[in-house]
Amino acid sequence: MTSGTKAPAPVIRSLVRLENVGVKLGITTVLRDVTAAIPVGRITVVMGANGTGKSTLLKVLLREIPHSGSVIFTCGHDHSRPSPRQVGYVPQKLKVEANLPLTVRDLFGLALSRRPWFWPGGGLTDDHLRGLLSSVRLHGDSLGKQVEKLSGGELQRVLLALALEPRPELLLLDEPASGIDFVDKALYHQRIAEICQERGTTVVLVSHDLELIRLHAHHVMWIEDGKVAAEGPPETVLTTDRIARGRVG
Repeated sequence: MTSGTKAPAPVIRSLVRLENVGVKLGITTVLRDVTAAIPVGRITVVMGANGTGKSTLLKVLLREIPHSGSVIFTCGHDHSRPSPRQVGYVPQKLKVEANLPLTVRDLFGLALSRRPWFWPGGGLTDDHLRGLLSSVRLHGDSLGKQVEKLSGGELQRVLLALALEPRPELLLLDEPASGIDFVDKALYHQRIAEICQERGTTVVLVSHDLELIRLHAHHVMWIEDGKVAAEGPPETVLTTDRIARGRVG
């Protein structure tokens, strides 16, 4: 594997440990006996065939769904109700009504402030918002664009900017580059790698993208039949047989 933007330092400790985690939705067991470690300050890619529980694993880390077993954060913070300072999240897609005149500025205001952005003391100036856009390589003029008219790549970068405010320790991304064209996808993944390296942010990313793995992943967690079938360095986990079974690529 080529080095890409990977940091050369060895993994020293984990930010999160999962011990015998299970999730049952109705009568369906989605995750069972999941035991794994998420290395701090590195990019972990969660892989496997569709329907194996990858997105459910992110929801467990977000405390969105009940589970058995233990999820242990070693950062010393209370994660029973994660705050944006601790955990950022980028969903696979954001559905916006086509007839809703919501601009990027409005979206930031709704997501980041308890008051409307235009209220005195709202705390979200245009300069601050332009800085957020700049951090994900978007021009400040994007503030006035309607959200539903953004390209797929632009929208995912806006959502990334939201997830990075203020400065989360853990960044969770659920197939964020799905539906983005090749050039935008490469730029998006490159920015994720830079954020990990520059800020020391721990990243957990659900993806089927082998190019992302080749260039940027430090750790791979392979989910199969609701269990972690393997985890470790990409070159160890990504066997030809697993890739074929997972229909990855």
